[in-house]
Amino acid sequence: MLKLIIKLFVKDSENVTDQKVRERYGVVLSGYGIFLNILLFAIKYVAGILSASIAMTADAFNNLSDAGSSLISVIGFKFAGKKPDPDHPYGHGRIEYIAGLIVSLAIILMGYEIVRDSFKKIIHPEDINFSYVSVAILLAGVLVKLYMSFYLRHYGKLIDSAVLTATATDALSDTISTATVILATVLYAVFGWRLDGYSGLLVGALIIFAGLKSAKETVSPLLGEPPTAEFIDKVEAIVTSYDEIQGMHDLMVHNYGPGRLIISLHAEVPDSGNINELHDVIDNAEARLSRELNCSAVIHMDPVRVGDPFTDSLKEMVKGIAASIDEKMTIHDFRIVTGPTHTNLIFDVLVPYHVKMSDDEVIENIKKEVYKNDKKFNCVVTIDRDYVNR
Repeated sequence: MLKLIIKLFVKDSENVTDQKVRERYGVVLSGYGIFLNILLFAIKYVAGILSASIAMTADAFNNLSDAGSSLISVIGFKFAGKKPDPDHPYGHGRIEYIAGLIVSLAIILMGYEIVRDSFKKIIHPEDINFSYVSVAILLAGVLVKLYMSFYLRHYGKLIDSAVLTATATDALSDTISTATVILATVLYAVFGWRLDGYSGLLVGALIIFAGLKSAKETVSPLLGEPPTAEFIDKVEAIVTSYDEIQGMHDLMVHNYGPGRLIISLHAEVPDSGNINELHDVIDNAEARLSRELNCSAVIHMDPVRVGDPFTDSLKEMVKGIAASIDEKMTIHDFRIVTGPTHTNLIFDVLVPYHVKMSDDEVIENIKKEVYKNDKKFNCVVTIDRDYVNR
């Protein structure tokens, strides 16, 4: 049924990188979720009243809050799809992350309320009216929530949506919570054990945990997280596919929302090459990155000496010194400037975050080791950080 709905309402559904297509997916899927959650609320509320179970009733209102969360998702997708304007030149894509965060906070709030009501139930226990119909309704609710969790996670991954992924987490926590309610009801009917309040505590704790996990996943892109290794490999494969480009470094990826990436990097090119021809190569690489990775790309050219034995030997020496400090420490932009009294070795050092030494200590250590090789060598070092966590 859902595939049919998508086919009817999401035009060009295969083109998931297109912002309008993503927006249609988000609105359709969230609208479908609103319908299912309202239906579940009505059914579970009736079941809770008939059985006098606070856990069932709480689970019903949890579904109602889920409908509200899906409404927030719809609003998030609509605002995220707005075009850039003078006040927001990078677009509004991050609103989708904010919508995901609101959904996560709603999950946590609902968990808190269930825990609070469950404590009251433990202090003042009430009989549970067992009903096969109520249990059957809750079992149907479990199946529906499992289905929702599956399709939301699937399409959330397909269109790279944090808010759909957060909603999928919510649906899965609902599945666990409802299953716990069913178990408590059956145990009371069979053994007379009053576990309604305790099961509610467990349900609330699970929901709070799911909400915190979901909040972390939505906040991380807002704070700034490194790109995936797969994305870095794609960038490197495209850039280094050009014979004129000797290597790349200083890759930075800025995420302004799904499908709104801005990347910049430095590409090393031979200093003996024709500047116009090399610029044309860089333009082609930028265009290919933008086309294949759906991003905006800027490449800075770094001229380097290629095929000079003296330069290559000094570069290998410095690389070895950096690696001796930490095996993941690397250098780039290496060049030399010779003079009558000394030779400047100019380069950047990429220092991993786990290295405890200060920048000055790193520079001093490298200078000391280079000086041991030849007292005429003077190091001009710039410290870089790894923004892609490679």
